Amino acid sequence: MDDDRGALPRIALTAGEPAGVGPELLVRLAASDLAADLVAIGDAARLEAAARACGTALRLLSYDARERVEARAPGTLRVEHVPLAVEAVPGRLDPRNAAAVLATLARAADGASSGEFDAIVTAPVHKGIVNDAGVPFTGHTEFFAERARCEVVMMLVAPRGDGDLRVALATTHLPLCAVPAAITRTGLERTLRIVHADLARRFCIGAPRIAVLGLNPHAGEGGHLGREEIDTIEPVLARLRGEGMDLAGPLPADTAFVPAQLARFDAVLAMYHDQGLPVLKHAGFGHAVNVTLGLPYVRTSVDHGTALDLAGTGRADPGSLFAATRLARALARTP
Repeated sequence: MDDDRGALPRIALTAGEPAGVGPELLVRLAASDLAADLVAIGDAARLEAAARACGTALRLLSYDARERVEARAPGTLRVEHVPLAVEAVPGRLDPRNAAAVLATLARAADGASSGEFDAIVTAPVHKGIVNDAGVPFTGHTEFFAERARCEVVMMLVAPRGDGDLRVALATTHLPLCAVPAAITRTGLERTLRIVHADLARRFCIGAPRIAVLGLNPHAGEGGHLGREEIDTIEPVLARLRGEGMDLAGPLPADTAFVPAQLARFDAVLAMYHDQGLPVLKHAGFGHAVNVTLGLPYVRTSVDHGTALDLAGTGRADPGSLFAATRLARALARTP
């Protein structure tokens, strides 16, 4: 992060799918008094249209990377204009705009890697329309990992009564039938090292306590319901415990999320997407945050999709974007 005294943390906001609610969420965020230098990366005309849909006064300012900001007036937003190929119609996907969407992500990633931005917050994209445009795309997380040439882990954070619920994923966007083969000793060890390191570095947790879920019902029940726990997960946990990591498991997923269990841990590692995220989103949907661990910079995102049915109405709930930006600001201030 830049050392300029008094400067607000500079946060790049990618506008996401232009036909979705992302531009409207950015407008609502800009209207707040959040103490951050907000830099939207997207089409300026689309942001102006989103402001009209929300009935929100918005003053767009040209972005100059040389200017550090010490205060931001509500209703103002610095913009790096990335023009769309065609005018976006709320609720109607158009593959011709996919290249512009990817260009916003690339610009944010390169700026964060160079230190120009202190963090990135991403509005939702539509994976399908990017693929329909002929570009293989599995998601933000994979895009940023490839751009930074590093291994990453997806973790979601949701508020709960006695603290945050953090759920990281050993695998992400895979068909369920592909998950067992994707869980290897090497991959699981790498994932746990990333989670442990970023809980300590980014979240300032001195000795992270991590609950590791089993893959199978009842964590395999001693091999009677599958051997992944015995052959893959347990050996990795034993090795890392030998290095001093505080790891519990493999735990049955159906009981690991009860409050008494969760209180013992700083994070949970689920083996696949729909093992851990339904619980987290039930606990905090609309206020949860997606965090990419392992990147050389801070990146957070909303916990929801493009909500095409709400686009253009001005009624989309900005709660998750607010939470993602607040967390990005906090994490960007850590060493």
